[in-house]
Amino acid sequence: MKRRKVSSKNFIEHIIDEDLEKGFDKKKLKFRFPPEPNGYLHIGHVKAICLNFELGKKYNAPVNLRFDDTNPVKENKIFVDAIKDDISWLQYKWEEEKYASDYFQQLYLWALELIKKGKAYVDNQSTEQIALQKGTPTSPGQNSPFRNQSPDKALSLFIEMKEGKHPEGSMVLRFKGNMSSSNMLMRDPVLYRILKKPHHRTKDKWCIYPMYDWAHGQSDYIEEISHSLCTLEFLPHRELYDEYLDFVYKKGTKPKQREFSRLNLSYTVTSKRKLQKLVENSFVEGWDDPRMPTISGLRRRGYTPTALINFAKAVGVAKRDNVIDASFLEFCAREDLNKKSRRVMVVLDPIKVIVTNYPENKNETLLTENNPEDSEAGHRKIHFSKELFIERNDFRETANRKFFRLKLGGEVRLKSAYIIKAQSLKKNDKGEIDTVYCTYDPLSLSGSGTQESQRKVKGTLHWVSQKKHVKIKVNQYDRLFTNPNPDSDKDQDFTKHINPHSLITNKAYAEISLKKAEPGTSFQFQRQGYFICDKKSTDKTKVFNKTVSLRDTWTKKEAKT
Repeated sequence: MKRRKVSSKNFIEHIIDEDLEKGFDKKKLKFRFPPEPNGYLHIGHVKAICLNFELGKKYNAPVNLRFDDTNPVKENKIFVDAIKDDISWLQYKWEEEKYASDYFQQLYLWALELIKKGKAYVDNQSTEQIALQKGTPTSPGQNSPFRNQSPDKALSLFIEMKEGKHPEGSMVLRFKGNMSSSNMLMRDPVLYRILKKPHHRTKDKWCIYPMYDWAHGQSDYIEEISHSLCTLEFLPHRELYDEYLDFVYKKGTKPKQREFSRLNLSYTVTSKRKLQKLVENSFVEGWDDPRMPTISGLRRRGYTPTALINFAKAVGVAKRDNVIDASFLEFCAREDLNKKSRRVMVVLDPIKVIVTNYPENKNETLLTENNPEDSEAGHRKIHFSKELFIERNDFRETANRKFFRLKLGGEVRLKSAYIIKAQSLKKNDKGEIDTVYCTYDPLSLSGSGTQESQRKVKGTLHWVSQKKHVKIKVNQYDRLFTNPNPDSDKDQDFTKHINPHSLITNKAYAEISLKKAEPGTSFQFQRQGYFICDKKSTDKTKVFNKTVSLRDTWTKKEAKT
């Protein structure tokens, strides 16, 4: 796959440069990444994280991590901790850790000012009634019967809301926008609602909570954020963002909201609501299931920070949404893992090989490269003996000339070892091949310098010694969905597209070095793919998750369907 060309500057950088040219003080540049702590970060967030933190690096400007924690119903400290862990794992550092809840008192005081100036009122209609009065995109809305409420009455009711004197959901504070605006968000949006739920930080101090639109821009203003960067779904919110800021702005930096395309990946859903459904209905084992598009899931799958960041940079920052093929993310993983991963030999579906002319009790220690892409990776010991394992699909009893692996009467080289020749075989009671009997050429040892070691054969196989090996558990993952766009049927449940074969677990035989593998360490299983030692590994049982295959096999699979 060809690497995508990356433009030297994206349109956001052009906006910032234009602001600097017009006189904006470069020292006042400041960015932020503002997740809501109601779930784990996913691949779409990687783009936003990279954009903000890389801008911080480029312009030598601070970047805040701010949690927009305005909904205690869905938010949790568990998600706060997971988000911080993910960003740190991506090797980014934030200037300050902030929370919208830090500003609840100031937001409340500004709301009181709105009411006193006749710009907000308390509405005790139901949510359904308010929605009906808003009209449609092609027809104007109708004023609420409470819109002409006196400021004194609205102020009294809002204070009572704060004091917990009214039931949850019984009334809301609304901003006086424009009920005829073509932008539905400007039709008297809700500023505050009553939620008698404890907050993960403020506990029971508040029972009214600001809506996202009221908290977001004002939080940017308080933190002196210069450029508030959001995905395209927030473009309609910009008008409201600016109007709220016009009301509260007094001095200092006035934030500028600009929007960029979100990152959509094929065969993936990134809606937090849908990801939560996958978790709650046990389609996956948790938010960090290696099949999930969460950063935690990708990390557990074996994706590296470099792979994710390179992917986000290569995709680029644009003004129009598009869908990126999942195979490009896999390509970025391969490219990075190829440079870093130690090679090992693992047999996933074994048949036995007995080298009949090899000494009975001999156990030979051979040296082989850890990574031919890294000259400093060194070498490791592998053990060769009379009895070995090879992959079942690497042997055929009879085969045509295009089959370059082992067949009766044919020769292959065993990786970093000897050339062997298949002489006969034994089958089990089911008629399946159980054992292949071979002879070896003792002068053909790889790297020995003999003439026989230089002899060319067309096939090279990986193998594992029967005497010195370790049994491991291998999780082989496929894409979680069979449909490239799982949300394509808007009227049907997206889970109907779940791939029933997205996880296949095998027992396998590995070279003895994997006995000491540490969780989080990636390896290339030679001729198989890239795998990572899972957090569930123990000294007794090592568990490995497949990250990606050595080559893009999915594109070929799609072409056949």
